[in-house]
Order: sequence, then C-alpha cells, then structure tokens
Amino acid sequence: MIKKMKPTMKWIKYDDNPVLKKECEKVIFPLNNEDWEAISKMVNYIDACYENKDALYFIRPGIGITANQIGYSKKIIYIHFDDDNGLEHKYLIANPEIIKESANIAYIKNGEGCLSVKNDIKGYVPRKSKLIVKAINIFNEQEIIINADGLLAICLQHEIDHSNGLLYHDKINKINPFFKKDDWNEV
Repeated sequence: MIKKMKPTMKWIKYDDNPVLKKECEKVIFPLNNEDWEAISKMVNYIDACYENKDALYFIRPGIGITANQIGYSKKIIYIHFDDDNGLEHKYLIANPEIIKESANIAYIKNGEGCLSVKNDIKGYVPRKSKLIVKAINIFNEQEIIINADGLLAICLQHEIDHSNGLLYHDKINKINPFFKKDDWNEV
C-alpha cells in the first residue's frame, strides 16, 4: 500500500540517465513491495505539488510522473491536478495504452516542462488534442477508460511517452522549435 513519505529531488532521475531512454516493462498484478515503494514515492511527490508544498520540500513542481523518473522501469503513471474549470484529475494507472486519438493537434502555449529535464528546453510539443486511454486503475486493479482532452490529454501523452523511453523535447521541431500550424489548438 501507499506509505507517507517526504518527497525529495533525490528521487528524480534526469534525462542523462539511461533508465529514461528505454521502454518500461508492463506491470504484473498483484503488485509487489518494490511496486508499492515506487508508487509511494510517485504519489507523495505529486501530491505535495498538488497541495502547494513543493517549496516546503524544495522540490520542482509537477502534475504528473512516471515510474522510470524515479528509476523504476515499469509502466506506472500518476497524474494529479485541477484543470482551468476547477475539475480535479487524479489517476494512478498501470500499463496505459492509447486506443484512439484525434487527428487534431494541440500544444501548450508556454511549452512543456519535465521533472527529469533540469534545464527546460523551449519549443512547442505537438500532441493529439483528444485521446482515449485504456489502463489499469491501481487503486482497485480494474481496467478503466479515460476520455481526455486539453491539458489532461497532453499530460497523459507526456507520461506515456516517458514509459516508452521518450522525452518531450524529442518531439520539438529541431530547426524551428516554435513551429506550429494555424490549425493547431493552443492549451
């Protein structure tokens, strides 16, 4: 089960670490002690940010994390944030898979950031505007379907990319980092 821990930046692996460049393994249930240790770190880190306690713990703020960002190479993702409408999004999932995506592209106006990238790399990251993700909800070990758009869709794609060994800056246009098409949606 999830245990209470004080988050620290020492948990975070950076983009020069090989664990972030390889595809993570699928999670097998029931979860083992190592799985729960990693999950505890992930949840405590992001929930501290959600509760605006990142400065208290001297950690970099974030809304999502993947297990390999703390050095545990399994397909586990935790996301926790409130959107612009005040709706809380909280997902602790394993083995996420995008099963449907829109043709429309979206990007974050100020660019994406990442706990595992010390010096933010500026530019637009083209993402699908809407998607449907199938995963296992770790809280109850049941399959769930997440219909996502806006920031949730972007966050899910960012974290799923992590579990596949990709970082956000791998998707930035190398010649023109702020390239965008007129029909892309700004988030």
